[in-house]
Amino acid sequence: MLDANLQAQLKAYLERLQRPVELVATLDDSATARELRELLSQIASLSDKVTVVEAGDVPVRKPSFLITNPGLDTGVRFAGVPLGHEFTSLVLALLQVGGHPSKEAPELLAQIRDLEGEFHFETYYSLSCHNCPDVVQALNLMSVLNPGITHTAIDGAVFQQEIKDREIMGVPTVFLNGERFGQGRMELAEILGKIDKGAAARDAARMNDKEPFDVLVVGGGPAGAAAAIYAARKGIRTGIAAERFGGQVLDTLDIENYISIRKTEGPQFAAALEHHVRDYEVDLMNVQRARALRPAGAEGGLIEVEMENGAVLRGRSVVLATGARWRNMNVPGEDQYRTRGVAYCPSCDGPLFKGKPVAVIGGGNSGVEAAIDLAGIVSHVTLLEFAPQLKADAVLQRKLKSLPNVDIIVNAQTTEVKGDGQRVNGLVYKDRETGEVRELPLEGIFVQIGLLPNTDWLKGTLELSPFGEIVVDAHGRTSVPGVFAAGDCTTVPYKQIVIAAGDGAKAALSAFDHLIRTTAPA
Repeated sequence: MLDANLQAQLKAYLERLQRPVELVATLDDSATARELRELLSQIASLSDKVTVVEAGDVPVRKPSFLITNPGLDTGVRFAGVPLGHEFTSLVLALLQVGGHPSKEAPELLAQIRDLEGEFHFETYYSLSCHNCPDVVQALNLMSVLNPGITHTAIDGAVFQQEIKDREIMGVPTVFLNGERFGQGRMELAEILGKIDKGAAARDAARMNDKEPFDVLVVGGGPAGAAAAIYAARKGIRTGIAAERFGGQVLDTLDIENYISIRKTEGPQFAAALEHHVRDYEVDLMNVQRARALRPAGAEGGLIEVEMENGAVLRGRSVVLATGARWRNMNVPGEDQYRTRGVAYCPSCDGPLFKGKPVAVIGGGNSGVEAAIDLAGIVSHVTLLEFAPQLKADAVLQRKLKSLPNVDIIVNAQTTEVKGDGQRVNGLVYKDRETGEVRELPLEGIFVQIGLLPNTDWLKGTLELSPFGEIVVDAHGRTSVPGVFAAGDCTTVPYKQIVIAAGDGAKAALSAFDHLIRTTAPA
């Protein structure tokens, strides 16, 4: 099951175990159970600190296994065979149950240990989902550190009846104590913020006590990370507040056009960004969303950024790098059926539509790539493009048109998402040439129609373009003195990771130049 290279790597990791680990398997006679038995046997053969036992008829999902310590009945449970993107989650769970310390921030670890109450989490994932491991790993860690927390990570492809019964149309989907808790990527701090009701107030108090920054960066994508690093390298006080560190990159599967890195995945790239930022003296405040910008009252004065939790951060200069988000169709039924057939991540949610007809909205590169990927999973793909022709690269269009289970409809304006009250069952569109209204029966809709800048909170404060982008000059300066901007939230053309990183560096250098030329008021 594990090739020689993977076994060698795992063996090296298991040498870090500080205490015995027991893998308690609960199996049935399915093919998946046989695969799981083989996997657990291989793991145990790689370390004398790991043993496998098979439980009797206990009331848990089959096939599944518990990662625990001998003599205990708590730990991390996987239902299914955690390979693919979840293999890393398995390795981390083995290490953490075996006593290897987590690299998460000490304050987060203390917050987990201090939680009171009973929290029973269940996470449904797919092996191809690149958004799922962060959620699985966060909840696994919580269950290791606090005996009042349990977590079961469930492969939706193995437990398809549960997917149907619980009406799960997107992964990761998390349940807490039997109730739906959340869907989509969530970081550890975000999960803690949802269950620890006093967390926001404590965060706000800590943030209010912070001294003013020389450069305050708002946003944690490539532009924000580059700005923070370049500012910190100047030896000035630097802070970065991010709603989720990594930004859009976290939702990107393959990255093959960042110069010098031949190929990587979005979550890996985002993790590398964070590690690089933490190499410097940067005050990183994650899971913090800005809601207002207040310009300085006088030249050289302090600029204020008010956060959603009520805290106010201050800076002698500010770099805005809030990025962009997926554009919605804004048609009736879209909000009602979001996560119930309307999806935005083909690689994450595609496996849930295996053998079903779906539509992809959008004929750019992302839409055509999504249709190509989905064609290998679903029964049929209909791609709808508003314009008279597709906008994707020619090589992608040739590949798409070669697929036998794909239809392409251009000049198609989506007007409504249809459903039965529980899930999507159709889509209505208008032929822009003839005006004819048509309906497609289907079970899933993947929206890939571009991006919107995250600048709503800045309206009325600084100059925005008609598209909501922050207007910047060649130095990254905005219309407000001391405020700079970079990345996908600006008017700079071509929304690319490499361009955002360069613009972030430029904005930080411009902010530094502003500081050395500006005298603070007496």
